[in-house]
Amino acid sequence: MNKHLGSNFDDFLQDQNLLEETTAIAHKQLLVLQLKDIMAEQNITKTFLAGQLKTSRSQLDRILDPNNVSITLDVLERVAHAVGKKLTIELS
Repeated sequence: MNKHLGSNFDDFLQDQNLLEETTAIAHKQLLVLQLKDIMAEQNITKTFLAGQLKTSRSQLDRILDPNNVSITLDVLERVAHAVGKKLTIELS
């Protein structure tokens, strides 16, 4: 009998020890999509944003990489500020 029959996907990921990693990647992907939408709305290029952050374009690409979840809160705060937004984090 399949032990996952009738369970939800989160239960499956938890059983596979993948829930935290998968959730972190999903959150980062959402954040990157929001940033790209903001950049498009404001006509902000990656080159301009990298300049605002006083970093290289390749470093900005690492920041915007949806699979790179090791970005610090400080960096996320700086990026949000550079595009005129405020970073909000909540626990639920």
